[in-house]
Amino acid sequence: MATTKRFEGKVAIVTASTQGIGFSIAERLGLEGASVVISSRKQKNVDEAVEKLKGRGIDVIGIVCHVSNAQQRKNLIEKTIEKYGKIDVVVSNAAANPSVDTILETQESVLDKLWEVNVKASILLLKDASPHLQSGSSVVLISSIAAYEPSASTAMYGVTKTALLGLTKALASEMAPDTRVNTVAPGFVPTHFADYLTKDASIRKTIEEKTLLNRLGTTEDMAAATAFLASDDASYITGETLVVAGGMPSRL
Repeated sequence: MATTKRFEGKVAIVTASTQGIGFSIAERLGLEGASVVISSRKQKNVDEAVEKLKGRGIDVIGIVCHVSNAQQRKNLIEKTIEKYGKIDVVVSNAAANPSVDTILETQESVLDKLWEVNVKASILLLKDASPHLQSGSSVVLISSIAAYEPSASTAMYGVTKTALLGLTKALASEMAPDTRVNTVAPGFVPTHFADYLTKDASIRKTIEEKTLLNRLGTTEDMAAATAFLASDDASYITGETLVVAGGMPSRL
């Protein structure tokens, strides 16, 4: 776990951060010295996560924020500025996968939701945050191995995650030189979000065998990669996607 203090004096916002990968990212940044602002849709989840992080000695506030809700996004930024006066790191982690239908069978309302949460919300969140980002700040988007190989049951979800790879390149160019923008593409991690895949022993074994390391990822693996990209250790890296998937095929 974190021993360095790369985020001393920094303020980090992490969306969808009360459990799973988002929580581990918030915890890692906090243990490395960041003041962390966590958020998710339910007050109860926010309160519980804040208590856990405080228990680890982390300076944290929690705010209810459904990333598709314009008012709640604005509130997230306003409360952060009210409390800390600036933003150094934004990790956009919120995602939805409301359907396992094939693309051509997916209802229009579901297509809208996928686009809204997985792509558009990141753009609008950064629009609100950008006036407060410091010189040397960092944005990390959370994509997925599915961006490279959308499987049948997560096809449209995968396509929205592919869109984030292009968004990373475009935003890196637009926000340079003061803000770096990179992406982490996690492999399969047993979280509540991926339950439907990882709780079935035979599916889990099949996924493990597709990796070179013969195991699923952990939320800590994803947090470590995100913390690296967000930190000054990655100060000459922007517009890139770091695949953290145990060697699963992504690209040459």
